[in-house]
Amino acid sequence: MDNEKKIFLKNFIWNTLGTGINSFNSLFFLIVVTRINGIENAGIFSIAYATATILYTIALYSGRLCQVTDIENKIKDKDYILNRLITCFIMLLGATFFLVIKRYTAFKTGVFALLAIFKGLEAFSDILYGIMQKNDLLYKSGQSLTAKGIIGLIFFIIVDKITGNLIFACLSLVIVNVIILILYDFIIVTRGLIEKSNLNVKNSLNILKSEFFVFVNSFAGIYILNASKYAIDSYLTENIQAIYGYIMMPATVMTLFTQFIVMPFLNKLKELYGKKDFQTFRKLTFKIKLAVIAFGVFAVTCAFLLGPEVLGLIYGVSLLNYRMNLCIIIGSYIFYAISYINLIILTTIRHTFVQFIIYIISMIIAFIVSHILVKNYEINGATFATSITLGIQFLLYTVVTKFIIYKEEKNINEVELEN
Repeated sequence: MDNEKKIFLKNFIWNTLGTGINSFNSLFFLIVVTRINGIENAGIFSIAYATATILYTIALYSGRLCQVTDIENKIKDKDYILNRLITCFIMLLGATFFLVIKRYTAFKTGVFALLAIFKGLEAFSDILYGIMQKNDLLYKSGQSLTAKGIIGLIFFIIVDKITGNLIFACLSLVIVNVIILILYDFIIVTRGLIEKSNLNVKNSLNILKSEFFVFVNSFAGIYILNASKYAIDSYLTENIQAIYGYIMMPATVMTLFTQFIVMPFLNKLKELYGKKDFQTFRKLTFKIKLAVIAFGVFAVTCAFLLGPEVLGLIYGVSLLNYRMNLCIIIGSYIFYAISYINLIILTTIRHTFVQFIIYIISMIIAFIVSHILVKNYEINGATFATSITLGIQFLLYTVVTKFIIYKEEKNINEVELEN
């Protein structure tokens, strides 16, 4: 095995491990809260974590994708870091505004605020992970995520078990992430990797402008996945919110698996597009989609056979009445996973405005459908609202992506013929 393959394998394994542990932690947190604090607190944690994830997209803004696929490298590391500090500040302002409007109880506000800070720290770490990935050190970010995931979960369980207080448990997550971010992410790894260049404030601000549509797409995308939860928050109880959170959680495995598959290939996709090798580009993305669909079918089958039974044992709550809800939601996430891959494709070839249109349409549909169906059909309405929205988004993304790739390839062929 040559050195390049060894590096790829090392990056893939650690990135998969770190991303997996970190992503599955939301599942483990919900289990812990249900077992220790009860189903009502689990409902509060579920909607708070979903909101913190939406706020996270504000701090993340354009995210690591645009940073790593920046072919011309006009924007330097320091500019990206300053931009991320700005977006994290905007995120905290947004969180404050949201809590003022909602007027939750002091307890619920505390949980929301701490989880928002926790996700803000994740967003800042991601810009450092981008620097690592650009230097072929993706495995370092995987190691960081692994440490944060394992240590954070351990402290969350210990603190919650000792105090029985969800606020103190969330505070422990913030403290663990601050320590690892400073000591490992920055001091040990990225401080020596940051390019020796002058800070360009204009570049940092230009990112806000140039990547605005990428940000809106990400924000709308997370809202679309959680629109039903907000409808439940408006019309139903915390207990129903918790149950919906339980059956939604396994579906996130689809998103996670897709990230596992796609993330290590970002540099390769960028390289193929730079060479205008659309034939290989299409083959690679087709194989990725095929792998995701195969995994999705397997996941739906497992959910139908044993899903409610396994989840019931995990959470200590009977979920036998929600077997079809679980299968429909996981099946819908196959559509979402393919849409995510198309997002990667279109972002790599720098077609973001059309995605903005797709997401705005999908977000409007999600808002309308979720409120109508949840109000009239409760948790079944939430399930079908998610399925309808993700199905429409999939159709829009598939048609648009195929058309743009065809058009790009046609333009290249015409230029070659003229020469």
